[in-house]
Amino acid sequence: MGDRRLKTELFEQFATVTKALANAKRLELIDLLAQGERTVEQLAEAADLGITSASGHLQVLKGARLVSTRRAGTRIFYSLDGEDVAALYASVQQVARAHLSATQAARSAYLGTGDGTGHSDASPADAASEEVAREELLARARAGEVVVLDVRPHVEFGAGHIPGAVSIPLEELSERLDELPDDAEIVAYCRGAYCVLAYDAVRLLHARGRRASRLVDGMLEWRLQGLPVRSGAA
Repeated sequence: MGDRRLKTELFEQFATVTKALANAKRLELIDLLAQGERTVEQLAEAADLGITSASGHLQVLKGARLVSTRRAGTRIFYSLDGEDVAALYASVQQVARAHLSATQAARSAYLGTGDGTGHSDASPADAASEEVAREELLARARAGEVVVLDVRPHVEFGAGHIPGAVSIPLEELSERLDELPDDAEIVAYCRGAYCVLAYDAVRLLHARGRRASRLVDGMLEWRLQGLPVRSGAA
């Protein structure tokens, strides 16, 4: 039947991972690191944390071997310790959405897609018309039929983006609309299925009379599907 003590020690190792994930801010840090490596200062700013608090959370994640570090001069960069960590994070999102009804309500409220109860204001046809599947976007981008718009911060675009994408962070979009062809169909994307940036970009573009839709999810899911990714600044 096996040694009970040894079995408990094995399951404690599993618990080390789940304990590290059992904090909303640490999950947010993983969400950010799924886009590419960052310094603790960059992560603290993006996650609205103090440097000390961000460092503490990162040390917990590092202790569970979910993140790793590299030094460049006096700076230390954090990154996910493998694509399997990103896949685990995506699975957590999927399980929460499938099993916790409040997750969908919270998602709708945050993304501005419904009334906060999990029900969208738009009809199913309207909602579908606003989304473009990953494979469809790749094919249409290669054919030059759409402008692919990355509305994440520049540092995330540089770490990895959809080939051919134009980088205009959301906070710059209203001032840089003239960089996008007037008659082009625009498909915006951001970090993942729970990222609000692409939703806000599409709303802004619609308000300015532009044809726009969004990728059905985002860069996290794109990477996990093994679709092509390019790196480097815009």
